Amino acid sequence: MMSDRRDFLKGFLAGGASVLLMREVVNGRAFAGPFSPALSSDYDPWAQVPDILKRINPPVFPARVFSITRFGAIGNGKSDCTEAFRKAIQACHKAGGGRVLVPAGVFSTGAIHLKSNVNLHVARNATIKFSQDPRKYLPLVFSRWEGMELMNYSPFIYAFEQKNVAITGEGVIDGNADCEHWWPWKGRPQCGWKKGDPDQSKARARLYEYVARATPVSERLFGEGGYLRPQFIQTYRCQNVLIAGVTLRHSPMWQIHPVLCTNVTIRGVKIEREAVATSQSGPNCDGCDPESCTDVLIENCFFATGDDCIAIKAGRNDDGRRIAMPSQNIIIRGCHMEDGHGGITVGSEISGGVRNVFAVNCVLNSPRLDHALRFKNNAMRGGLLENMFFRDITVGEVSHAAITVDFNYEEGVNGKYTPVLRNFQVENLKSGKSRYAMDLQGFPNAPIINVRLANCTFDNTAEPSIVKNVQGLELRNVRVNGKML
Repeated sequence: MMSDRRDFLKGFLAGGASVLLMREVVNGRAFAGPFSPALSSDYDPWAQVPDILKRINPPVFPARVFSITRFGAIGNGKSDCTEAFRKAIQACHKAGGGRVLVPAGVFSTGAIHLKSNVNLHVARNATIKFSQDPRKYLPLVFSRWEGMELMNYSPFIYAFEQKNVAITGEGVIDGNADCEHWWPWKGRPQCGWKKGDPDQSKARARLYEYVARATPVSERLFGEGGYLRPQFIQTYRCQNVLIAGVTLRHSPMWQIHPVLCTNVTIRGVKIEREAVATSQSGPNCDGCDPESCTDVLIENCFFATGDDCIAIKAGRNDDGRRIAMPSQNIIIRGCHMEDGHGGITVGSEISGGVRNVFAVNCVLNSPRLDHALRFKNNAMRGGLLENMFFRDITVGEVSHAAITVDFNYEEGVNGKYTPVLRNFQVENLKSGKSRYAMDLQGFPNAPIINVRLANCTFDNTAEPSIVKNVQGLELRNVRVNGKML
């Protein structure tokens, strides 16, 4: 029996593994250093889910309706409705809450700022179409950009320190970004940018310096001349958030971005790929990025993006450690991921840590989807990631690996912090096609700890899996290309 397992591991890790983890992998003795005991085999982590769901309750709003047309909005796709949105939201908030209705039509606007007890409802056949003029997203607001706090352009839809806010309906929210507006600021030649044009690189480097020097956020001023793209929808330090039913397209950057929020529900949202041609997809247009949030439900959503579909985050580098707020108690269920870099992703901005993630009954399938389950960390981030549970996952086709853990992401080993991933379980995963079944790469001094796969099938894999620096790998009823491991 042990001989068979030893033979399997030799074949399984051939062609890329720097260390052959034989009995030592299973027994947790492959590496020196701290070792986190594996979860007991009779412990059911999923028993926590009902208690988490009891705490996630979408906000309920009074029956009052405030149509934006009552406040001067004209749905002809040309008239500037920014002031009408502001007045309708203010009236709804002042009255004690209700629904701000966007009726059928195309309503052009600048930044929309939500207030407590307001449900922005985008009706069927209605479109909110955002201005391509960056000045429409001023004055600067307190925001978080790639995990770092700053004063920047307002996100297109923004709520700061509000309670009971929602965006609902069957309509469309169109960021109106393209290879002439917003996306070229990334500095990518494939999408409108050419040498000599302005881009975000200098401002990004300056923001890194501010974070490293602990510069007060009030002094981290960007906006005009900085070329840091705003997020599409950002709720910051909010309680009781609901985003349901709407279709998002043409985002300038990250799309749904709750930060430091509690009790968040993202339900039935459709996020369309930014452009049909891969070369014209929007850069960094992640689908849904809960960051430093507690008690989050993402269910029955569709994602086709130019970056990660779902990316759970918790701040970058010293800012993430300064704020020290993990993302925790996150449930993902019934979602469908097509195009993107990663389907369900943790990282890379995770210096504050991530724990207790549950994903179930999700489908991930596209030749333009690189990874199904993806973890990104490094020695500059150094976040603690623990208790990640996945089950009943269907992977049709991905281009790289069904399961990827990469501690070499971006800065890789160039940092003084220790990345940690421990207690990672996958049950009942079926993958139809990928280059690798798994690509798991920890560090020699920071191995990936306690990885358990049970009842998983990986078909049509082109190459043997890559497993480097894993401590505590348990495989139960796992098949690769028809062979039991």
